[in-house]
Amino acid sequence: MDRYGLQSYVSAAPRYTVFPCARRARLPVPARRDNMREPVRNSGSAFSDERAGPVQDDLRFRIAAAIQDRANVLVWDTVAIFPFIGTELLEPDYCNRIGEVVVQLLIQAMREGRVDPRGEAVSDLYRIALERTLMASRLFTFVYLLERSALDELAVNDAIGATTEPWPLVAQLMRRASFDVLAAFTERTQLEPSEAAIVDKLTTLHTRPMFDAALAKEVEGASRFGYPMSLILFDVDRLSQINQEHGYGVGDKVLERVGIIIRQYFRQHDWVARLSEDTIAVLLSRTDAEPASELAERVRATIEERLEFVDHRTDRPVHVTISAAVVNVTVNAGDIIDPVRLLADAEAAIERAKRQGRNRVVRVDGYSGKPAGTA
Repeated sequence: MDRYGLQSYVSAAPRYTVFPCARRARLPVPARRDNMREPVRNSGSAFSDERAGPVQDDLRFRIAAAIQDRANVLVWDTVAIFPFIGTELLEPDYCNRIGEVVVQLLIQAMREGRVDPRGEAVSDLYRIALERTLMASRLFTFVYLLERSALDELAVNDAIGATTEPWPLVAQLMRRASFDVLAAFTERTQLEPSEAAIVDKLTTLHTRPMFDAALAKEVEGASRFGYPMSLILFDVDRLSQINQEHGYGVGDKVLERVGIIIRQYFRQHDWVARLSEDTIAVLLSRTDAEPASELAERVRATIEERLEFVDHRTDRPVHVTISAAVVNVTVNAGDIIDPVRLLADAEAAIERAKRQGRNRVVRVDGYSGKPAGTA
């Protein structure tokens, strides 16, 4: 079995067999017509009406408990199939993150009968989808596949499975839960700002409002679970001078190329954004200080080596350089980090790099504020 347990679940035999139904006896025509006019009678089952109250509430909790018990299996089953559906191949790690959130949302929808579009789990799903600009149709497919995996698991449950009396309602509630998850996600996308407020048109990186929200979220996560994080700022040296001497079109091209180069050095789930006119920010979570500093230095060296343009008035090449600041913070569980002060630390380090001659990386290990919870 590989890391995700995919081999055993992909090759596993079906868990139950569907038998053909017996042929229905033909009724005489008059009898059939009379039968059609009769009202549908209640079978007397406690599970015949989804609105029956406490019985159905108990059933919802039993279904939710069964899903929670098999959550890892459901995610594995879905991840084994989903990355290969669609035109873009998605990494299993990324799909696994989607699955972990979706399965918890299904459990929430089952227990509570609804999903809050403003809730934390829906926010997490929205953020993960945004990392890869995941199309809604693919996310809907993922939820459908996870629903089918859940029904397969529930079907063999001794208490609520396919051979038990409540099974028709179990299947109905499962489908309703998946609809509730998708409805909450759709509503959340409508609550978010427009694409123009999310993606910078020039660099195609995230905008400042998106980065501020991501920074606050990542700082909160680091404070809760205790893991290191790094904030990197890249600032194009003398961009104002380039604009004045060569035109703003040249300056825009420089920023566009700098954005492309920087994006290539970082992971899909790292937050890369245009912070201001000439500054690009990168937020790395769960990253140690040495790798973060090395990445910043590699970006600086690459831009110095490769990025230049020719002044057509003089035919002289103009070299482009950047200054960078890396702030590395080791956060213990319970520490409170102020994202505004963390960003101010990085901006102060950029200013030091400028004063020291530009085209260099200034590294800061630590945080100017005293984290709450420390001695």
